[in-house]
Amino acid sequence: MVRGLAILGSTGSIGTNVLEVVDRLPGRFRVVALAAGSNLPALAAQIGKYRPDLVSVKKRSDLEKLRRLSRKFGTRLVHGPDGPLEVARAEGADIVVSAITGVDGLGPTLEAVRAGRRVALANKESMVVGGPFLRREARRCGAVILPVDSEHSGIFQCLARERRKYVRRVILTASGGPFFRTSLKELKDKTLAEALRHPRWVMGKKVTVDSATMMNKGLELIEARWLFDIEPGKLDVLVHPQSAVHSLVEMTDGSVLAQLSATDMRIPIQYALTWPERADTSLPLLDLGRLGRLEFHEVDPRRYPMFGMARHALERGASFPVALNAANEAAVEAFLRKRIAFRDLPAVVGEVMDAHRETPVDSIAAIHEIDREARRLARRSLKQR
Repeated sequence: MVRGLAILGSTGSIGTNVLEVVDRLPGRFRVVALAAGSNLPALAAQIGKYRPDLVSVKKRSDLEKLRRLSRKFGTRLVHGPDGPLEVARAEGADIVVSAITGVDGLGPTLEAVRAGRRVALANKESMVVGGPFLRREARRCGAVILPVDSEHSGIFQCLARERRKYVRRVILTASGGPFFRTSLKELKDKTLAEALRHPRWVMGKKVTVDSATMMNKGLELIEARWLFDIEPGKLDVLVHPQSAVHSLVEMTDGSVLAQLSATDMRIPIQYALTWPERADTSLPLLDLGRLGRLEFHEVDPRRYPMFGMARHALERGASFPVALNAANEAAVEAFLRKRIAFRDLPAVVGEVMDAHRETPVDSIAAIHEIDREARRLARRSLKQR
């Protein structure tokens, strides 16, 4: 059966990898809808190749630039903040890939869930700030949320045939980012170019910076809390520089289950699209003999202070993960624009978290209000740098 596919964030790193997986599995999927940001040349190429029924762009001015191409292929164009919502509930979309970066992905992800779709979730921020809502709506609407991140895909696979009462601990692995072996003295002077030079993964700029601070792993812990309904005390992280073991699940009898694969995002993407089946393609295989060794290290709080902030937000719960995510997005955006130094990132986020007071998270509107307030605090901190 050919499955309809909608992609939120089609021109980003995850979106382009999704389309490559589609190309490797001819006849399995039809691309029915795409939502993209400002990379119009890439989007135009996707429209020409996949001829989707619906495409969303950010700006009205972008519509005219794509009008001739869309008329040629019968593609309907929409724009603005409601555009991704239309893509998320597009007719004929059996699977929605949620890959819009940041908290902006929450609304479209929730829309896909409420439409009862299978959601291949690559936007961790949606689950970080809105996990309880997404879980509740998925149950109500019959939606299935499958992880795309390699670590969460590994957990999903390890837990597939296990009873939760026998799970003692769930361990996500982290590469350690580009600065794992950098001396603490040199760490504070690292540049943007160095932070974007990840040793293992090719990702978008924001998540690559998050890997350098290990905030990404803190956010993934919070995501795992809600994806798998696991108590915070059962969640842990180990630094694993080889990035071959993506996750481990420790059972009450002392057994440890692990999921391993080559360092290639297309593998967990493909599994999310084909589940419960597995497809044979030419994706890379893991050669353990050539790999030689597997290292595991505890997280050093001096090297990764922002991971500690995320762990604290996980344990506090309620509005703290929302504030953490907003503060981090604001700080990373400033770093990417070279407005602050690498050493300023934990200072900005730390100041926001120190100032934040617990707030009820009882609606999506409340989430957005907490997000706005945390960003206001972050802007105040940034002005002092």
